[in-house]
Amino acid sequence: MTNTRVRMDWFMFAIAAGLAVFGTMMVYSASAMISSHETGGASQFTYFYKQFAFTSIGLVAMFIASRIDYRRYQLPWFVYGSLGFTAICLVAVFAFPQINGASRWIRFAGLSFQPSEIAKITLPLFLAYFLTKNESSVGDLKSTVVPCIGALVLLGGLIFLEPDLGTTIVLCAIFSAVYFAAGAKLVHIASVAGAMIVAGVAAILVAPWRVERLMAFLDPFKHADDAGYQVVQSLIAIGKGGVLGQGYAQGTQQLFYLPYPYSDFIFSVVGEEFGLIGTLAIVLAFGLLLWRGSRAALMAPDRFGTLLGIGLITGITVQALFNISVVTSILPAKGIPLPFISYGGSSVIVTLIAVGVLLNISQSSSMKAEGPSDEVVHRKKGRTNKP
Repeated sequence: MTNTRVRMDWFMFAIAAGLAVFGTMMVYSASAMISSHETGGASQFTYFYKQFAFTSIGLVAMFIASRIDYRRYQLPWFVYGSLGFTAICLVAVFAFPQINGASRWIRFAGLSFQPSEIAKITLPLFLAYFLTKNESSVGDLKSTVVPCIGALVLLGGLIFLEPDLGTTIVLCAIFSAVYFAAGAKLVHIASVAGAMIVAGVAAILVAPWRVERLMAFLDPFKHADDAGYQVVQSLIAIGKGGVLGQGYAQGTQQLFYLPYPYSDFIFSVVGEEFGLIGTLAIVLAFGLLLWRGSRAALMAPDRFGTLLGIGLITGITVQALFNISVVTSILPAKGIPLPFISYGGSSVIVTLIAVGVLLNISQSSSMKAEGPSDEVVHRKKGRTNKP
């Protein structure tokens, strides 16, 4: 039996690992003074140590995921088991006390876990499996469209109730990308998109705090003392950075001006310390990751790999786009982290695992592109030319 050697996409690996390591450095810069204040001056490294541990675990998990054949995930018991487990965890969050008015975490023995992050892998996994299994009836409303929308409503609905509109929007983007790639009818895509827009507008109108955020988005400086405070401080930080930035750990906006600078608004800290050059480098890195992830998905040897890859890379890049858009006041404020870089164990570990799956798909893509190995060709020729 001949083994075909396939190269890992080390370029994709390096981008993801580089962003995660850079994120650990930025978490220290953004949280040092806050950590010192919270510990009474005992340590500036509380958040850094945790993020370093999360990133280390995530990098190991990414490498392990890259070595596991993605076709193993196509087993029905695994797909439906993952969907059920994620849904149970999303229900379980409501049994724990709220943090900042939201029920998003499961806490146990001093550790916290955010199930909504897993949904960003579970949903594309289910869609890829189901749309591959029902390839001949992708446009059938009853047998295919409704079950797929049901999975989106189940996961997205529970996350929306936490409340977490940002992650719900990311799941909608994943659904749209995967279903479009599967060959859905335009009328179905347009109908689902219309329903999503109506639901999004309704979600804003029925929640007073979302209306306040929308008003603050339209004129943030008018609401600089209340709903627009974070965005205004974010814009000030980016403006201070200029082209070249003020230097690593030399920013001032994270000194109790910008709320949670190590989390959702860490891109502002990057802008202040590394300037336009640094922020463009981050955007370029995500653009390159989108290119390599899309390339791996489109070159996958089977339909399941293509749809799964498209779903995973869509989730990562759309989330990054939303976060950067919020920080720069292109979109209304939503609580959504910047992948790889924002503080948080659930986010960085799950995102790196998703990249690990993409890396495995890319290896299969390489095998498809390269064809049989030289050894296989040599043996075939040997048998053909044997006297």
